[in-house]
Parts: sequence; C-alpha cells; structure tokens
Amino acid sequence: MRIALAQGCAPGTAALDAAAAQAAQRGARLLVAPELSHTGYVLGPQAAALAEDPGGPAVRQARQAAARHGVAVVFGHLERAGSAVHNCASLVGPDGALLATYRKTHLYGDQERAAFTPGSEQVVQADLDGLRIGLLICYDIEFPETARAHALAGTDLLAVPTALMRPYEAVPRLLVPARAYENGLHIAYANRCGREGDLDFAGLSCLAGPDGEVRARAGAAPDLLLADVDPQAAAAARKDSPYLTDRRPDLYRTLARSPRP
Repeated sequence: MRIALAQGCAPGTAALDAAAAQAAQRGARLLVAPELSHTGYVLGPQAAALAEDPGGPAVRQARQAAARHGVAVVFGHLERAGSAVHNCASLVGPDGALLATYRKTHLYGDQERAAFTPGSEQVVQADLDGLRIGLLICYDIEFPETARAHALAGTDLLAVPTALMRPYEAVPRLLVPARAYENGLHIAYANRCGREGDLDFAGLSCLAGPDGEVRARAGAAPDLLLADVDPQAAAAARKDSPYLTDRRPDLYRTLARSPRP
C-alpha cells in the first residue's frame, strides 16, 4: 500500500480535500493528516465550542473527501460525548465509510488536560487492503505500552496524527523508529510544522518500517510525503526479531504500578 503523510496540512476541510486529491493523484491509497487537522491544535477555551457530536460535520466532510478522491483518510478532530470533549483520530475508507474512531488516551501538558477527557480504549483498529491499521495520537506513541498493545493485537500499520513541537525532535528521529522495530510494525507519523500560536512545530514526519529503517522522512517545511508499506513485512520482522513471543509477562506485573515518589 502506498501511503501519504500530509505534514503541515492547514486546518479545515478544504486543506484536507486538497491533500486527499494530491495523494490520490500520486498513487496513495491512504492519507494520514496531523493531529486536530480539522480545527488546528492551539485552541484554548474554544475547544469545547468546536467539538462536534459523533459523526458530525467534520466526519461527514472527511467522508465526502475520501469518497470523492478514492483514498482512505486518517484525520484529527474534536468529538463531544455528553460533557466530555475528546481529541480524536478517525479512519475513513476510500468509499467514504467511517471505519474507526480513536480517542487520545495520553494527554500532554496542562493545556490538553484542561481541554480534553482522555479516552479509555487502548487499541482501535480497522482492516484496509489486507493491512490491519491501528490509530494513536501524538503523545500516545511515546509510551512503549501503546505500540506493544497494538503489536499484540495484530496491528500492521500504526497511523499517528501528531502535533509535536520543538525541542522534542528526538521523538520522530529516535523513538518512532525504535517503536516500529521493537514491535515489528510500520508507523506513519504525520506531524504539524511551522508556528501556531506560541508553539513551533517540529515537522520531521516519517514512515518507519518494522525493521527500524525510516522509509521516508520530511524536513521542517510543509510536505506531502509518500512511502510504500509491504503487508508481509511486519510478519517477517516479527519472525526475525521475536520480541513478542520471547516476552516474559509473568515478570512484568509491577509495570502497572504507579512509580514511587
């Protein structure tokens, strides 16, 4: 499967539609946009007002864009559930069907914790063209437990819409390839770039393969990055580096405990 990562995709439906059109023209089957690609990341107190009910306008418009261009789309949006506001990523199929919605489980910093309620479902997946695609959002991938849970659940490709700011470039440069290697899966990490409010986003979007090699890497400017994902590569990598089968879960019970002060 050829996938496209829309680094720095401007907020809003028009920008997502344009990126989907360009991705389809360049042979991509899946487009991954950044975190909160529908609204932008720096929202402050506006977050609650911008949140929509499940299946609201943001999702409908993304479904229309995917169907119009025949390309699957992963995009970020805000979802309201009662009084809670969730930072979400949804996967829409190339026919416009909504395949999955994930609510960010690990919230970063005071701004996110004040605006959002964390999700409670660790592994959200959908199948597309013979690949099992899992969803995470930005800070989630920085916890080893999240990628390992997906690997154990059979995820082949982790799509990770992201809003990573400077000076944390070590995450896409070092940590994301390591996560891919230690779990034998592909990771599509689509970041924002440039300034928004008082934040300077790092770019460096990448596709890391299950062998730990980076198949494609963006710089600091807006880009539509393309790379190919081999459906057989994850299985081959897990056979070559059998971390999943050689684990000792009986020794790991203390990992669920809170750290000592």
